[in-house]
Amino acid sequence: MKTVLKRTTLATGIIFLTISGSAFAERGYVGSDTCFKCHPGEYNDFIVSGHSYKLSRAEDARNRPIPLPPGYTWDDVSYVIGGKYKKARFIDKNGFIITAAKDGSELKTQFNIEDGTWSFYHKGEKKPYNCGRCHTTGYQETGHQDGKEGLIGTWAQPGVHCEACHGPAGDHIKSDKLAKANKMMVQKEMLLCGSCHIRGDKDKIPAKGGFIRHHEQFNEALRGPHNEANDVTCITCHDQHKSAKFKDGIRVSCASCHEDVGKSYAASLHGGFGVACIECHMPRASKSATKAGEFEGDVRTHIFKIATDADHKMFTDDGKFVAGDSVTLDFVCLHCHQNKDLKWAAENAKKIH
Repeated sequence: MKTVLKRTTLATGIIFLTISGSAFAERGYVGSDTCFKCHPGEYNDFIVSGHSYKLSRAEDARNRPIPLPPGYTWDDVSYVIGGKYKKARFIDKNGFIITAAKDGSELKTQFNIEDGTWSFYHKGEKKPYNCGRCHTTGYQETGHQDGKEGLIGTWAQPGVHCEACHGPAGDHIKSDKLAKANKMMVQKEMLLCGSCHIRGDKDKIPAKGGFIRHHEQFNEALRGPHNEANDVTCITCHDQHKSAKFKDGIRVSCASCHEDVGKSYAASLHGGFGVACIECHMPRASKSATKAGEFEGDVRTHIFKIATDADHKMFTDDGKFVAGDSVTLDFVCLHCHQNKDLKWAAENAKKIH
């Protein structure tokens, strides 16, 4: 059966890529281990990134250094959500996310990797797993994976693997002739990344608890100066196969585009101490699992622009959205200069470079 790449416009305005076909085998999915045979370099970079860990079968995840919620064993778990850098959540044998103790009593069930703490996640709710659109490969919204009631939709492979971005590789691997005729999809536009790295309306940046909510890099990039309108896409800066936590996961330095500013900053006090551009222009204004302080979460923002006015508001009055198009000085300066205030920050921010 021929597979067809299909673009679907979601209510948010984002184009989501899916593959048409009735059954996964017919749709041509072969799994990322097959891709390794010809593309070992890309595979080895990708497999240790966070994408492949978005959802894992329990039999794979149990070999990783992840603790289980108190009272649970691996016999109680079917899948693990995450478990690489930020946090791990757990899915029970019926496909529902574990949100309470086995006896139904209150229990913190989300493990936060960076500081080893536990948090509540939808405390006590019967929470189905409906995140497959962005956490799996070859997702279809109908049915229940593995016949489990709580797993909404079906998929070819748990986690975000090669074919989630490149499309099914069945025809591509059949022969040298077919491989040349059936090249894999390589989309360089921001929309591919943006189909998952978004929350809600693409024209708004949701917030909660004094931080930007996580996985909103597309919302942020559209609001800031680094977007396709200015000839910048995600892969201008990011190697799409590597984690941004690795030094070579970032393709370019800030100074490679902002040469004059880079030179002046290198000669400044902050530059001399080795404070990188991203510490100010990409502060950790977002929170996924933990926070290091009042103005420091665990995810870097992609807004980039800084408001140097002490009175500029980061969030709307109800705290549910980012108010403007800039990061405010509390996140930029005060997460390091904790003994200072916004007035001091405003007086000094314009002198940085």
